Amino acid sequence: MERNLIVAGFGGQGVMMLGTLLAQATCESTDKHVTYFPSYGAEMRGGTANCYVVISDDEIGAPVMDAVEDLIVMNDPSLNRFLPKLKKDGILFINSSIVVSPIERDDIKVIKVPVTEMALEMGNPKVLNIIMLGAYIGATEVVPKEVIIETIKNKLGKKKPEFLPMNLEAFEKGFAIGAAAK
Repeated sequence: MERNLIVAGFGGQGVMMLGTLLAQATCESTDKHVTYFPSYGAEMRGGTANCYVVISDDEIGAPVMDAVEDLIVMNDPSLNRFLPKLKKDGILFINSSIVVSPIERDDIKVIKVPVTEMALEMGNPKVLNIIMLGAYIGATEVVPKEVIIETIKNKLGKKKPEFLPMNLEAFEKGFAIGAAAK
């Protein structure tokens, strides 16, 4: 098994944190191989930010690929830039709160998650990436749910423990959407 993922959005949407949490959870709590490759540069100043995550049962030859099984996009510029890299029968996760461009491919599965709207309803726009992480895990089961929850507790709960209940709730809300879309 090998899953290739691109996570892309505006700087400040937690794209890198989503990729980092997924990679750390996989590395620290499973026997799978993982690579995490962030893209830094002008993206940090308001453009699109992105990262690649590869999770595999075998050694990984390259951290970046021309075609991926999974794509998470948080904004329209990311959709337009990365949709051509999504393989046939791949899964596209979109932030349906702000992605309005039409999806003109019928050879992929599209999972719409209104993460911006959901995060605002929860009272903290910063949890939108955790909601999307939950949706991704719920739909793909690439890493066990419990592994991600423990990583959220260990990585986010120690930095700002007062936000841990909200982060866990955000993950669960996203997970439910992803699991229902399987």
